[in-house]
Amino acid sequence: MTDAVVIGAGPNGLVAANLLADAGWSVEVLEAQDQPGGAVRHDRGVDPDFASDLFSAFYPLAAASPVLAALHLEREGLRWSHAPKVLAHPLRDGRCAVLSRDLEETAANLEAFAPGDGAAWKELREVWETLRAGILDALFTPFPPVRAVARLALRLRAAGGLRMARTMVLPVRRLGEEEFRGEGGRLLLAGNALHADLAPEAAGSGGFGWLMSMLGQTYGFPVPTGGSGALTAALVRRLTRRGGTVRCGEQVTEVVVRGGRAVGVRTAGGEAVPARKAILADVSAPALYGTLVAERHLPGQLLTDLKRFQWDFATFKVDWALNSPVPWACPEAAQAGTVHLADGVDGLTRFAAQIAMGRVPDEPFALFGQMTTTDPSRSPQGTESAWAYTHVPHRVRGDAGNDGLTGSWDAREQETMADRVEAQVEHCAPGFRGLIRARRVLAPPTLQSMDANLHGGAINGGTTALHQQFVFRPTPGTGRPETPVAGLYLASASAHPGGGVHGAPGANAARAALRRRRAGALAGLQSRLDHRDRKGQR
Repeated sequence: MTDAVVIGAGPNGLVAANLLADAGWSVEVLEAQDQPGGAVRHDRGVDPDFASDLFSAFYPLAAASPVLAALHLEREGLRWSHAPKVLAHPLRDGRCAVLSRDLEETAANLEAFAPGDGAAWKELREVWETLRAGILDALFTPFPPVRAVARLALRLRAAGGLRMARTMVLPVRRLGEEEFRGEGGRLLLAGNALHADLAPEAAGSGGFGWLMSMLGQTYGFPVPTGGSGALTAALVRRLTRRGGTVRCGEQVTEVVVRGGRAVGVRTAGGEAVPARKAILADVSAPALYGTLVAERHLPGQLLTDLKRFQWDFATFKVDWALNSPVPWACPEAAQAGTVHLADGVDGLTRFAAQIAMGRVPDEPFALFGQMTTTDPSRSPQGTESAWAYTHVPHRVRGDAGNDGLTGSWDAREQETMADRVEAQVEHCAPGFRGLIRARRVLAPPTLQSMDANLHGGAINGGTTALHQQFVFRPTPGTGRPETPVAGLYLASASAHPGGGVHGAPGANAARAALRRRRAGALAGLQSRLDHRDRKGQR
């Protein structure tokens, strides 16, 4: 019998398994797909000569994560690659906002939009440097991060106290208006906020946009050399060397509960896999509660709260093999690993409003990745491995365009929406379509079929909005990985601190399991000592 079973070999599940193995536990990871990685995988399905990331691609949170740093994955062969520039946001009038890891380059670019904006960006960076250690500490430790918050509060006072706290909860549109006279800085903040499902008018989108921008400024948006699956391979190698096992093609259909405690799992093939100490679930909260764990084992209030659980936006993705680099009208965009495509902050607002109304956007905001620009090993010299993703409603009530898209995402709708994304690229890179050697379309149902955690194409395990963060994630409670079932821990992006490839939910769950076992062992020892003392007194 193994000490722990981990359900799901995504990055959080693999991080959790590694930490348990480091503590001397025997660990078995069961993955439904035929290969590990969850949303961190690549293949050569677009063109045999091109490495294409299936889901996630750029990893600023991984670069900043103390959880991943402590695993020393470079010893397992992991290498990171950077594009010359982190991010570009071209406009149709020929201007282009650029984020560089070189602070002076970023400031000079924004200064060209409006005098004083370069200095304003530097001031935001100074605040980041004051708060960075405290923010990262609070972000990557279990909730509530009491000590981390205490240290962050001291740093926050130095950065302006309540005024800075106000800045962090501002909508990103308002933050941009307060900090910058020109459009460049506003574009960088707002585009980065929409890496999550935060509209420019959403409370807290300013803080998230600032966080992602500062991560890019400090760490860049790096990629694993060779493909995103290199990160997964490093985690699996490390786990295997420590005695852990990963079994793919093993879908878990039930968490077995006896006497209020999780004691094992059952697979689709009917196999019972017992666990001596703990079960850690790298699955979404709705998949765990009421599906893997029968409702009779769960509090009624939790099941009621889950009815209010909100997913983040659905995702629509296109991969391309290009015969040459993208012909951007703005030369600066050619050096960026990530390119944001929307015509200004108003375009971002219009896009988010259409999704809120259940309409497929007619001019979708696209995040465009230039993977060969970032990592030359991804495709032959002189070509480009590229992708873009945009968001669509989970429940489509209409098409903001003229194509009658219904959200069925049949073959016609997939091709039509892919053409719509390509039109956005073509606006800023005339001639782009003529470079396409091959393309692949991944609609929301396809993404979910390839990774069940990507429900309807949602990539963050639930909305990033404030009402489902911290003590509200995944439902109102403590924000911790423990569940109402003893020995069962939520280790996915549905848990604090949420989406992104950084390993924190998995690490938090593993540490909670280890603490609980240590506490139980100490309590058992104390009970035996007390019993011995009582026996001696007799």
